[in-house]
Amino acid sequence: MEKTMNERTSSTSTAVYTRRITHEEQSSYIEVPFDMPDQVEEVHVTYRVESFGEPKAVIDLGVRDTRRVRGWSGGARTEFRIGREKATPGYIPGELTPGKWAVLHNAYKVPQEGCEVTVTVEFRFLGGRWLKGDLHTHSVHSDGTFTLEENAAIMEELGCDFIAMTDHNAVSQNLAYPRNTKVVMIPGMEFTTNFGHSNFLGVTDPLDDFRVSGQQDVNERLQTARERGAKIVLNHPHCDFCPWEWDFAVDHDWVEVWNGPWSARNERTLAWWQEQLAGGRRLVAIGGSDTHRPDPFVKHAMPCTWVYAECKTAQGILDGIGRGHVSISCAPEGPFLELSCGEGAYRTGDAVPAGKAGGGLKLAAEGLQPGDRIRWIHDSGLVKEVRCGEPGAGDWQEEGLRLDLDAQAEARFYRVEVWRHFTETGTELLAALTNPIYMER
Repeated sequence: MEKTMNERTSSTSTAVYTRRITHEEQSSYIEVPFDMPDQVEEVHVTYRVESFGEPKAVIDLGVRDTRRVRGWSGGARTEFRIGREKATPGYIPGELTPGKWAVLHNAYKVPQEGCEVTVTVEFRFLGGRWLKGDLHTHSVHSDGTFTLEENAAIMEELGCDFIAMTDHNAVSQNLAYPRNTKVVMIPGMEFTTNFGHSNFLGVTDPLDDFRVSGQQDVNERLQTARERGAKIVLNHPHCDFCPWEWDFAVDHDWVEVWNGPWSARNERTLAWWQEQLAGGRRLVAIGGSDTHRPDPFVKHAMPCTWVYAECKTAQGILDGIGRGHVSISCAPEGPFLELSCGEGAYRTGDAVPAGKAGGGLKLAAEGLQPGDRIRWIHDSGLVKEVRCGEPGAGDWQEEGLRLDLDAQAEARFYRVEVWRHFTETGTELLAALTNPIYMER
């Protein structure tokens, strides 16, 4: 066996191996060993066979890890992927334990002259990147009309990375998620009561019984979901039809500031969230489409929640949200916003230590349009406002936009909103917002 190449980039590493197989090895199992590095998120294996005679060689494919066979596809496939949550059919997802692994071959048929197998192993490593998706959708498992497969296919077509199907008081969708999709499936359930809705994210079965008759019951249900590991979101708390009428002091992690198309109910929640932030609370804002069925206005990933995650898994995405590394846009194509401070040392959601805010705040943006109104906001409200394309706005496409912090040294936080005139509605609506960067005093 010969290892012919090993190329490493910041996020991937590739190794290529060749193995000559003789006719005498026909009907035997052959291993092509490789080292599984640390911190791998996904491994991708491909192989090709060169026959040196007739009949053509037939060489089967599989893999073992440090402990057991992790998958076998025989002659049905020429490649496979194994990730921490997803894998090619026939292969087992899970931990990619560092150590001695091997690609497995069954030399089913080998010509007299032999053959040569070339195996390419690509490792994708853990590392921060922005992922986008929808944290509030419905399916046929409650009152939606989309199948799970349809939801996944739509998200994949939109170029999104994750979806949570949060059916009303149902968890059966979490047991039937489609596996053959690139979209990360975040387990979810919408805890639906007569006086408010809340999403439970990250747990397959957060409750045994959703029924409540009073505040004490609600507190107990939230406690059960918490004990089982769920992240708790207050959904559309200022909705006209199903607002959160329970105590706002209930246990929760995040708030759905943006639900479906931008409207007055979202404006009320945005104002409430600003009050929470100004009062010193570090509450993460997220968005969700709340889509149930085909609709001209309520569509998947509208709004779209962007999360800076270290790993493209459900847990990795939820961890990123927990750190406040979240931006929200009106659609999957943006506009996308990212705040940074201290010459890039701190990003959206981070707390900047006192004295570490050198260089001020920078807003990196994609998908802005001339006329977009960019609003910098802190504890007391609006700090600065500029319109893209007007003098003083800067070259937002190349250099980003900056805010000098010298005059506002006592602020608890800074965040950004982008407002845009939409010809479809004839009004100015929110197009994007960031979670805050917090300033330690």
